[in-house]
Amino acid sequence: MDRNQSRRQISLMRQSLFDQGYLDEQFIQLEELQDDANPNFVEEIVTLYYRDSSRLISSIEQNLERNPPDFNKLDNIMHQFKGSSSSIGAKKVKAECALFREYCRAGNGEGCMKTFQQLKKEYGTLRKKLEAYFQLARQAGPAETASRPK
Repeated sequence: MDRNQSRRQISLMRQSLFDQGYLDEQFIQLEELQDDANPNFVEEIVTLYYRDSSRLISSIEQNLERNPPDFNKLDNIMHQFKGSSSSIGAKKVKAECALFREYCRAGNGEGCMKTFQQLKKEYGTLRKKLEAYFQLARQAGPAETASRPK
């Protein structure tokens, strides 16, 4: 595959992440901070996000196993997770975090469990898609500057 073909494929893959609602404007803002001095900036930030969020997911799972769950603690952990997700533009994950927090405030353990399962699904899907995107981008080499999705 030639470089132009690779670039087109990367561009289409990136656009689909926005079209499918996985990413929002914040991801573009991260891309705009990437430059020749730090060409892997976005990938590094996303890697840090996954490292941190894995720890948060584990804390949430432990707290959900308690009977009764500590909804205040769960809400605080999910607040951190929502902030981290928002900082990389993880739109669907952020939406699930917000819904989970609503269930926490209502003291609805069943709602928390269902939403948490959906959150983990969205999180896993986004992770796979972004890993594929970054792998393709690494193979293609440095890109031109970021552009807004159509």
